[in-house]
Amino acid sequence: MKYGLQMFSVRDITKEDMEGALREVAAMGYAAVEFAGFMGHPAEQIKAWLDQYGLRVSGTHTGLAGLTDDVLEETIAYHKAIGCENIIIPFEKLENKAAVDAFIDRVNVLQPRLAKEGITLHYHNHDHEFKPNEDGLIPEEEILSRISINLEVDTYWVFAADKDPVAFLKEHKDRISVIHLKDGIGGHEGKSLGLGKAPVLQVRETAIALGMEMVVESEGLEPTGLEEVKRCIDFLKEVDAKI
Repeated sequence: MKYGLQMFSVRDITKEDMEGALREVAAMGYAAVEFAGFMGHPAEQIKAWLDQYGLRVSGTHTGLAGLTDDVLEETIAYHKAIGCENIIIPFEKLENKAAVDAFIDRVNVLQPRLAKEGITLHYHNHDHEFKPNEDGLIPEEEILSRISINLEVDTYWVFAADKDPVAFLKEHKDRISVIHLKDGIGGHEGKSLGLGKAPVLQVRETAIALGMEMVVESEGLEPTGLEEVKRCIDFLKEVDAKI
């Protein structure tokens, strides 16, 4: 089984040594990476490192600040240069109706523009989207009912919101091509895969059955990002070896 890694998991070294981070996660056995910023490196350099270490770019976390009209063409060109077909909006507060409406309006502009360039737009959830905002709206429900944006489901945050991530994946499978495989003990306290309380194994099985790409994210830097993501891939290798 092939797994990707969200590079935010090793943010303690990417700012100073992006190449080293890519080299190390490839050596661990990760097959793809999802970027959370490029740390000032030109697209040609990122693509060269991906090719050198045999990695595929599965997507990027790119906020709306990187998708404004004045930088959109540059962002598109960068993604095409590194061979990236997925842009994932990583976070929006969506704290009231005005914020939700503005987000939906912008997505409706961005989706067709990106689609013309062969790029799919996704939204990555946290837990707050499943709870009422200041105006009583459930942002996730607004996203699901009012726009057709794909979902990158962070399965731990669904769990932390007291929802069933497996049921959510099954219910919305037609809008999900990639998930975050992630663990934690509840609330905002994450753990390496297998060390928390989230239904990681059931999520993994469901993602495989539904043909969804799995991107590991582990945010604790415990004691370093590389050591934490090594624990995660070792856990998954053990699981795979039992099948």
